Amino acid sequence: MVNNRPPQKRLILLGASNLTLSLRLVTHLMQQRIGAPGEVFAAAGHGRAYGVFSQVVWRGLPGIAECGLWRQLSAMESRPTYALLTDIGNDIVYELTPEQVLRAVERCIDQLQRQSAQIVVTNLPMASVERLSERRYILFRNLFYPFCKLSRDETLSRVRAVHAGLVDMAMRRQFLLVEQEAHWFGPDGIHVNYWQREAFYRDIMRRFPDSGAKPEHWDDKRKFFLTWQRRPVFAFKTLFGRAIHRPQPSGRLADGSAICKF
Repeated sequence: MVNNRPPQKRLILLGASNLTLSLRLVTHLMQQRIGAPGEVFAAAGHGRAYGVFSQVVWRGLPGIAECGLWRQLSAMESRPTYALLTDIGNDIVYELTPEQVLRAVERCIDQLQRQSAQIVVTNLPMASVERLSERRYILFRNLFYPFCKLSRDETLSRVRAVHAGLVDMAMRRQFLLVEQEAHWFGPDGIHVNYWQREAFYRDIMRRFPDSGAKPEHWDDKRKFFLTWQRRPVFAFKTLFGRAIHRPQPSGRLADGSAICKF
């Protein structure tokens, strides 16, 4: 018997705090846009960086560009793949140079293009970061990144360099780069306002091609199915310096989508 079903889709989500707080929401909105993926690969986490190991309180995670996602992905069969890269910039407060940040992001782009992925990247939120006063910058730097010693001027200089570098990279590597407007972000300049998260991610998801396969009322009927059947856990992390490994996929949504978390 001939199987005429279209191949299952693969969704790859890379980011830090904003993506972590909205992982189910983003998956839900992507399902609306492209249809239900058979599997979701997510590399996210509070304080996560692309090019350097990050430590938040007692939990440590490898840089996204070096995590186990890429090894597992290269061993799997090809599928229609859609990728979102967001929350770029934490590397700066870990005091990486703009060149190091951009190299880490480009390594991810290279791996995704080997999978023929349709890629959307959000640029650094320049407008909201630039409007931070010296006082607010110091307050939030000390609150979220107490180890960082960069001045506001040095941070802004690096943010501008990474922002410009991503514009150049998008033209060279032919992926879609989305500029982020200041009105989406809260007083710290980097975290999306809680009540605007759905509108923010809807605005990003519309940059992916619409499958056109779902009716207008799909959103209301499917919300139940986007609850966790099993919450995903990291494939690798350190806890109080001790390495912890978990097999993947480790999570599942109620609609059957498998979640691999790296």
